[in-house]
Amino acid sequence: MPSLSDLGQLPKRLVLGRPVRSDRVGESLLPKRLALPIFASDPLSSVAYATQEILIVLTLAGTAFLFLAPWLAIAVVLLLGTVVLSYRQVVRAYPSGGGDYEVAIKNHGQFAGLVVASALLVDYVLTVAVSVAAGTDNVISAFPALNQHRVAIAVGLVALLAAANLRGLRESGRTFAVPTYLFISGILVMVVTGLVRHFFGTDITAESAGYSISPEPGFEQLTGLALLFFVLRAFASGCTALTGVEAIANGVPAFKPPKSRNAATTLALMGGIAATMFSGVTALALFADVKYAEHPCDLVGFTGCETEPQRTVIAQVAAATFGGDTSVGFFYIQAATALVLVLAANTAFNGFPLLGNVLAQDSFLPRQLHTRGDKLVYSNGILLLAGFAALLITAFQADVNRLIQMYIVGVFTSFSIGQWGMVRHWRRELATETDARARARIRRSQLINAVGGSLTTIVLLIIVVTKFTRGAYLVILVMPVLFLLMQAINRHYSHVAAQLTPDSSARLLPSKVHAIVLVSKVHKPTLRALAFARATRPDVLTAVTVNVDDAETRGLQADWERYDIPVPLTVLESPYREITRPVVDYVKGIRRQSPRELVIVFVPQYVVGHWWENVLHNQSALRLRARLQFQPGVMITTVPWQLESSIGRGDDDRRPGPMPGDLRRGLTDDQVDATPYG
Repeated sequence: MPSLSDLGQLPKRLVLGRPVRSDRVGESLLPKRLALPIFASDPLSSVAYATQEILIVLTLAGTAFLFLAPWLAIAVVLLLGTVVLSYRQVVRAYPSGGGDYEVAIKNHGQFAGLVVASALLVDYVLTVAVSVAAGTDNVISAFPALNQHRVAIAVGLVALLAAANLRGLRESGRTFAVPTYLFISGILVMVVTGLVRHFFGTDITAESAGYSISPEPGFEQLTGLALLFFVLRAFASGCTALTGVEAIANGVPAFKPPKSRNAATTLALMGGIAATMFSGVTALALFADVKYAEHPCDLVGFTGCETEPQRTVIAQVAAATFGGDTSVGFFYIQAATALVLVLAANTAFNGFPLLGNVLAQDSFLPRQLHTRGDKLVYSNGILLLAGFAALLITAFQADVNRLIQMYIVGVFTSFSIGQWGMVRHWRRELATETDARARARIRRSQLINAVGGSLTTIVLLIIVVTKFTRGAYLVILVMPVLFLLMQAINRHYSHVAAQLTPDSSARLLPSKVHAIVLVSKVHKPTLRALAFARATRPDVLTAVTVNVDDAETRGLQADWERYDIPVPLTVLESPYREITRPVVDYVKGIRRQSPRELVIVFVPQYVVGHWWENVLHNQSALRLRARLQFQPGVMITTVPWQLESSIGRGDDDRRPGPMPGDLRRGLTDDQVDATPYG
């Protein structure tokens, strides 16, 4: 029968596979062909909803302002190019993987660093939630009957992503590379096909082209500042195309050498591909006269708006380009888009644990986030991200329109602080550099980061103003909470470190060592504990039992004399039949009488081989250890007694049970007690 540890490891091994040795960490490093789909799937996949977000805002005023869409798309592409160029400077200057957090904390100080960290942590959770919800939307666009299972599908996809990432970077990279490349090739083929048909063949027409849109109240006649605010809001929505750009800067340590150069090359590839696809999809959506509204029933002519979901923009473009919603091309694009949107969350599943590792190293997050799991990935960070994303998806019913309103606040916060931090970085470099060519290169980098910082700061202000009441306020509230939490964790670790720093008094030996052996009856575990205690040669050795039953206590005292045990037995009275409190009070009394006296409590404990045996044994011992560990000057020593069921259950000596011919020795009645103590 499998042991408790075997049963606990079985599901883990089924999900994760065999553990990987620490000395194989270099094998998990990524070449550019795998790094691109792992770290860039988020910005690449954003073409599936960035155009849609622009159209949603513009159609609030009906169709009168759709002519602004191409100009807004151009502005987004220019901003994307600037941010990509800026981050190429970051990966070269800070290749350790801290990204904007490292830039901020080294150039602006702890306050700015924690602002960036809180922004990125929120952004990574939202990346998973938005990407998975958008992927679910595209699945439902192909199969509308699944709409009622939207939340279950999205949460299930988050769980699958977490499991894939827990298997390791290279393995997840291979898993995600194919869908990402299929998506890129499919979108590029769709763009080329649509443009050829539009300019040289039959015009493409979306299924919603014949719909009209009723303007929202107050949007009928926009002029002056209202019009400017409206246009800026549409631009802010389109900036979702930039999400995930920072992940490569956070993931530089995962690249194969030369790390910085490979990361910079991957950034350039990502920027070029994303800009091309976003521009192409936006052009096709306008050529096909796609209509998309925040509320489906605002589409005049959409008769099934109450019960049927409207198809996504990319689904309508694919149907118009490839000849309808039953064509092979349509289903290919929908399948590839759904897959890549779900896998785009992988950007966060790699960025969040790496950032968590850096923050844990700096004592701003729990140390557990610094620990690699069996597959050499930061498993705790992956599980934490998956849990928060699943909660967010459930709370907002996997609704992309609601989730996306909270998006990109954190992105542009980190963009802005990071870019201005780089300007300071280059200023310090200029102060020490004397070579003319190097100074020219530094000035060029400083100019790029200054332009990037200026643009991203302006966009951040636009996002906060235009999206505040639509959900951005939640992020603006959560970020300070995370900021204060990280400060509190840091204070705790600093306080603990100060308490643990050796001083002169820490070298003083205790005046005496007082050993206590806890006893319930005279049997082999008790005798072993007494032998171990005597072997330590304490100044005082006492056996202690608690009287909860007079007859049993008299029997114990009789056995003590019969076996002639050379250790005094102390009986603690317990009128309320408690075991833990009398022992703790006894130990406290010793410490009060002699504060410099070290007390060592020996606790016999059974080692069992089956999960159900834990329920039957060791409960009193567990409670005693839990109480005694809070007493200063007290050490707790567990003395194990291996029951027959535990023999051969160790990792290095696994046996299914006794073999034919093995000698087997039964336990005496005295040995089969509920626990060695209590």
